[in-house]
Amino acid sequence: MTGTFWIVQFVSRIVMKKWTWTKTSFTGLTRVALAMLLSAVVALPANAGPREQAKRIHDRLAGVPPSEAVLNQMVNAINGSEPSCASYGTTGAACAAYIAMDNQSFYNVTLKNFAAPWTNRDQSVFVPFNDYIATVVGMVRDDVPFNTLLSADLTYVGRPGVVGAAPAANNNTHYEQLEANNVNLRDDLVSSTQSSVMGIPANATAGVMTSRAASEAFFVAGTNRAMFRFTLLNHMCNDLEQMKDTTLAPDRIRQDVSRSPGGDSRLFLNNCIGCHTGMDPLAGAFAYYNYNEDTGALEYTPGTVQSKYFNNDLNFPQGFRTTDDNWENYWRRGQNSYLGFDPGLPGQGNGAKSMGQELGNSVAFAACQVKKTFRAVCMRDPESAADHSAVTTITTTFRSSGYRMKQVFADTAVHCMGQ
Repeated sequence: MTGTFWIVQFVSRIVMKKWTWTKTSFTGLTRVALAMLLSAVVALPANAGPREQAKRIHDRLAGVPPSEAVLNQMVNAINGSEPSCASYGTTGAACAAYIAMDNQSFYNVTLKNFAAPWTNRDQSVFVPFNDYIATVVGMVRDDVPFNTLLSADLTYVGRPGVVGAAPAANNNTHYEQLEANNVNLRDDLVSSTQSSVMGIPANATAGVMTSRAASEAFFVAGTNRAMFRFTLLNHMCNDLEQMKDTTLAPDRIRQDVSRSPGGDSRLFLNNCIGCHTGMDPLAGAFAYYNYNEDTGALEYTPGTVQSKYFNNDLNFPQGFRTTDDNWENYWRRGQNSYLGFDPGLPGQGNGAKSMGQELGNSVAFAACQVKKTFRAVCMRDPESAADHSAVTTITTTFRSSGYRMKQVFADTAVHCMGQ
């Protein structure tokens, strides 16, 4: 018999046996026994069977209960007897996860909410559907290598004729209509080249960084550092505060950064320099980009640095003056080398596309996608040693098998399906 059974018996005897107790002693001992019972129950494993595991996988991935037929399919998959698993190229619980991801709600709800916070400064899920979100949904659906998220000449649009408005560089109407009509994103999204929609050269596209939604949120006004900061936050799972390194050379810090803020150079040397030594050399990749609020579109001016790069250039005239879209990754050395940048890439170049390749092929980029997926599917951050081990394993598989995000979702759902 289990430990829980004996504790239940113990409580029963305390409550039922005709012993003589004072009110205080009876109540106190009963509370102790009940506490022991509760602790034992909480400590016991859930012992979820295949049906419970299948339902949890479906609930977490699709966000809606499965039909009886789908649930039976998933149970059969977990038990190793589902014929359709051959078409998914996997078996067991992973196959059950792929069956769950066939549900429309995985695309219209789960993935849409997964990507929405990356598209705005408030990191809110309550934003209109847009080209950034659509591109993430489409890339996951089609198993497009996700390490190209920040560099591909790629966007996703509604199938021709599914809504009235065509995709456009200067408005979001097409995507708002897709959302208003509850268009099935699983079936009615199609891929297109971003260059053809945005009206910029193919070599100027940089995946979601040059989407209209990201441009409106992060290229507007300012100095274009916002695009870099939010890309770092959303796709490397680090903010600038975590990346501070005061040991790197400050030679590419721009002119607008005062070297003596408030008249005290110590503030620059101990604080400002830590972020700008890494950020400014990389943000140079965006020198030709701007979001024009009047036209509602992304501007690209090859050969001409946007004037915002010279804002407050008299703060420190001896600072770095941007002359082109060259960038260099100073974080390849020093304490931030742990981000795991690809040694096969040069670590410097020109333009947002090559800089997006630098970030997208790092270990940190891959690990970040897995951590975000873990949070979305397991509804918590990794906590235990088993969780962290699973994240490491899933990240390794992600990098070694084509950067397929569906596999990340499937592997994560299996880890959190209950034992």
